[in-house]
Amino acid sequence: MDKLNGSQMISEALKAQGVDVVFGYPGGAALNIYDETYKQKYFTHVLARHEQGAVHAADGYARASGKVGVAFVTSGPGFTNAVTGLATAYCDSVPLVLISGQVSLPLVGTDAFQEIDAVGISRPCTKHNFLVKNITELPKILKEAFYIASSGRPGPVHVDIPKDITATMGEFIYPQNTYMQTYKPTLKGHQNQIKKACEAIMNATRPIAYIGGGAISSNSADLVREFIKKTNIPAVLTLMALGVLEKNDPCNLGMVGMHGSYAANMAISEADLIIAFGARFDDRVTGNVSEFAKSAKIIHIDIDPSSIGKIINADYPIVGDLKSVLEQINEKISWAQENLRPWHEQIKIYNKLHPMCYKDSQQNEPLKPQWVIEELGRILPKDAIIATDVGQHQMWVAQFYPFNYPRQLLTSGGLGTMGFGLPAAMGAAWAVDDKSRPVVAISGDGGILMNIQELMTLSATNKRVINIVLNNNFLGMVRQWQSIFYEERFSSTDLSIQPDFTLLAQGFGILGLSVKTKSEFSAAVKTALSSDKSSIIEVKIDRFENVLPMVPAGGAIYNMILE
Repeated sequence: MDKLNGSQMISEALKAQGVDVVFGYPGGAALNIYDETYKQKYFTHVLARHEQGAVHAADGYARASGKVGVAFVTSGPGFTNAVTGLATAYCDSVPLVLISGQVSLPLVGTDAFQEIDAVGISRPCTKHNFLVKNITELPKILKEAFYIASSGRPGPVHVDIPKDITATMGEFIYPQNTYMQTYKPTLKGHQNQIKKACEAIMNATRPIAYIGGGAISSNSADLVREFIKKTNIPAVLTLMALGVLEKNDPCNLGMVGMHGSYAANMAISEADLIIAFGARFDDRVTGNVSEFAKSAKIIHIDIDPSSIGKIINADYPIVGDLKSVLEQINEKISWAQENLRPWHEQIKIYNKLHPMCYKDSQQNEPLKPQWVIEELGRILPKDAIIATDVGQHQMWVAQFYPFNYPRQLLTSGGLGTMGFGLPAAMGAAWAVDDKSRPVVAISGDGGILMNIQELMTLSATNKRVINIVLNNNFLGMVRQWQSIFYEERFSSTDLSIQPDFTLLAQGFGILGLSVKTKSEFSAAVKTALSSDKSSIIEVKIDRFENVLPMVPAGGAIYNMILE
């Protein structure tokens, strides 16, 4: 077999893994990798304008496509700039492979120029990481990196490669299969536990399906829908699970948790059985753990055994791939749907008491952000991809946008990363045909400025992302907390002085629009949809609008601020 250098091995491995796009930013320690990237014909390299943007783009690509996202960065600050992207993907179980250049092996540990302990830094925010010390181990490491990233509970894997290794020649024997003695995800659920869970489901009178992001990462949405249709069990969704059920599904009670619907929060509080599908009972859902669903038995299905019983004790723990477990449950379960009629009637009362609604603006009043999100849902194609930043706009999107498909919403749920929306949308535009299936990034006026440099990447690559900026001249969510809990002391949240977003757009060579009225907004969205260019639509909204309902941090989930 012909010998290849380390950089050539990287290209050949990516070819073998079916990688078609890589996001990255070059630098000294990665020069050999980038020289080979210039020569190869296997994949497209997208030059981001910041390493954080590159990793978020790879993340958005992975979320939208279901494939492993890939990014290249250099050593030192190149890698440290990428850490937020790694942590974002780690918290949301997104499959990524980050390949970073490192100083040559003899210089490791000498405080050389642009040297940093990358594997030490990445250890807490990756599923696994590698420092390549010998050319002979590189093919096997690359194969294992993709396997670990995409199997079990997905997550980011970091491969740190010294510069001299990327130039060293060696035999390229790429493994066909991967066997790791110490890494064996449990795929099949325990038969007896599944049987017990089915019996509990059939005996419940107030059951709730609690659907988490694992339903999407395991590609189980169709099976979840089958389960809900078969049983008629009401369902609540986490932020990461929106789209698993169609918005208008009569069993869909909406998002649960801190900013969840009144019906969802009350239903899960009053349930006698909670069936958790790939959800982790995080604090934004449970609120005060001692007050959470005190009358409910818990069925918890998750491929990650460390997630089961971590926050809420499970009466029926099932470790396994959700897809495999659901196939068995759907086969075994039988149900008389009329048994749940009283439970559905009770939930209807919750919906009537406090429906998810808002007071719309009158003529000459600032636009309400909830209306903006609803109008987007009316104008955009049903399958449009929506990426968000983090803050008030993220919650309004979750509450009011009609998500109907898995992988339709791209958002930072676990880490809550501002600046995620634009580069994630950019990555999604490489995962789909952005001209026939629109990709829309919704940001606040604070978050958009955190990675706005990626507008240049969009412009340079002729990709189309429609950027909606909800501008209230505040760091809105922090301001909301300051209003409610800090006697309106708006410490470092007032953003009254902001750039002219239309001029910024022009500077980046994209379409820029600013709107204040309903008719202007609707027209602007249609203009953006008819353009081949990326765009920014700045929307002036009510400065002091709050996201409601709201459960105060650490409070009981049934004790909501409603107005």
